[in-house]
Amino acid sequence: MFKEFKEFAMKGNVVDMAVGIIIGAAFGAIVNSLVTDIVMPIIGAATGGLDFSSRYLLLKDGTPAGPYATVAAAKAAGAVTINIGVFISLVLNFVIVAFVLFMVIKGMNQIRRRQPAPPPPAPPAPTNEERLLGEIRDLLKAGR
Repeated sequence: MFKEFKEFAMKGNVVDMAVGIIIGAAFGAIVNSLVTDIVMPIIGAATGGLDFSSRYLLLKDGTPAGPYATVAAAKAAGAVTINIGVFISLVLNFVIVAFVLFMVIKGMNQIRRRQPAPPPPAPPAPTNEERLLGEIRDLLKAGR
């Protein structure tokens, strides 16, 4: 059983998938930082200092009753909220990841198209048996 698992784990597809998942997680952290630390402050500055991460809709007050300065304060009080800012941040995160993946795949496809197709392999040389059978065939045709 261990031998079968080792063979499965060492197959190229499994190793490639593991590398892809690890790189994807690191890439996700980079994109999250891009959205949180660069894009959202620019959007906040363009909208007059609006900080999306603290935007929420209050559905039910907690104890003590609101208003609450942040989502964390509302959650600590037990309030029920819809976190619009977090949602907007995640949507932007998704759009950026989707766009970057689109650009990567588009670039890879262009590189594939530029590379000339490898020439077809030369047919194998006939074996001695095939050569002799061909000679016999030719002699039989000539004898008729």
